[in-house]
Amino acid sequence: MTAPATSSRPCVLVFAGLDPSGGAGIVADAQAVAAQGAHALTVATALTAQDNDRVYGVWPVDPELLLRQAQALIDKMHIGAVKIGITGSAANAQMIAQVIAGLRRRQPELPVVLDPVLASGHGDLLSRDDAAQALSPLLPLTTVLTPNGPEALALAGARPHAAPSDAQAQILRARGCRHVLITGGHGDGNEVVNRWFGPGAGPAFADPAASGQRVWRWMRLDGAFHGSGCTLASAIAGQLALGLPTAAALEQAQHYVYAALRDAYTVAPGQRIPLR
Repeated sequence: MTAPATSSRPCVLVFAGLDPSGGAGIVADAQAVAAQGAHALTVATALTAQDNDRVYGVWPVDPELLLRQAQALIDKMHIGAVKIGITGSAANAQMIAQVIAGLRRRQPELPVVLDPVLASGHGDLLSRDDAAQALSPLLPLTTVLTPNGPEALALAGARPHAAPSDAQAQILRARGCRHVLITGGHGDGNEVVNRWFGPGAGPAFADPAASGQRVWRWMRLDGAFHGSGCTLASAIAGQLALGLPTAAALEQAQHYVYAALRDAYTVAPGQRIPLR
């Protein structure tokens, strides 16, 4: 009897919290990564008590437990990309930075996608420490940073409306982030405007090593969605793990997320769940 054919998938090492509602965090990440044709290796950074609207509590795991989870995977599996969501604590962020630094010694170009989740859509905190400050050791290791407007302001240390998105991106890139995609879902108007800043983001005829800006415009969909940021960052990580260039990964991931939000479903009143 002939053995069944097997196929392999590139792996994305995911650091994220457990959302019991299944709308965000590890569950959302695993679904979005799988939809790109990659496989998620999920390391729990925190346990949470939340539903599809509100976060009621966050309990970060011990940094040593985080390390043991990651090390068991790294020792056996090749990592094609890393995706980071909430870290739960500054100590966990520092441990994740150490893990990535170790991986980069073997894979200098390993893509790292950081979704800097500072709070839920209702403003509920997702870290025991100052979330923006806790992410400091991760920014210099980040290939693609995916903040929304308020997150970009907070990470850049700017007051609301004090600096345009290009100035925020310049500050974040100076702190080590190679690419910054500032999403516009928290804005107003009929369109969601996402802006990419980084090498190769300018016109096609520009020097690919130079920093530029590229803009995507998407029709704003009605309602609110749980885990849209997780979905985007994980989709980008999945595409990068497949070996796509950054521009193509950002393009494909945004098309995927738009379709997931357009076809979102309900599990309870409140925010809808993207169809990943």
